[in-house]
Amino acid sequence: MPNALQNPLTLLGRLLIAILFVPSGFGKIAGFAGTVGYITSHGLPLPQLGAVVAIVVELGLGLMLLTGFKTRWTALIMAIYTVAAGIFFHSYWDAPAAQLMMQQINFYKNLAIAGGLLSFAVWGAGGWSVDARLKS
Repeated sequence: MPNALQNPLTLLGRLLIAILFVPSGFGKIAGFAGTVGYITSHGLPLPQLGAVVAIVVELGLGLMLLTGFKTRWTALIMAIYTVAAGIFFHSYWDAPAAQLMMQQINFYKNLAIAGGLLSFAVWGAGGWSVDARLKS
């Protein structure tokens, strides 16, 4: 790939992943009680803390990924969070038959998103990022 495309495509990749996380984090703030209820319905302990963690990761780290700030660590944490969310909330192996396909698709989408995040963890944010400006 020509070097001229690396920075714009890396920025676009960060934007496309952030589009998933940032609005979801805002939604969890706006519907905090519903988020806590959803976490509770999956039998997880400390649902209020879980909701706060979800907001911090999705909104806070999502914005950090978008801007390319501390990208490698941010992406690694987000990848771990995304795999955990897939396991706890899209456990297709325990889903009723009517939900099996949807939960399986969502589980594997989470794994794919984590794969993209791991690429940022390895390669960084690219030249159009806060990380690159801080190195200058």
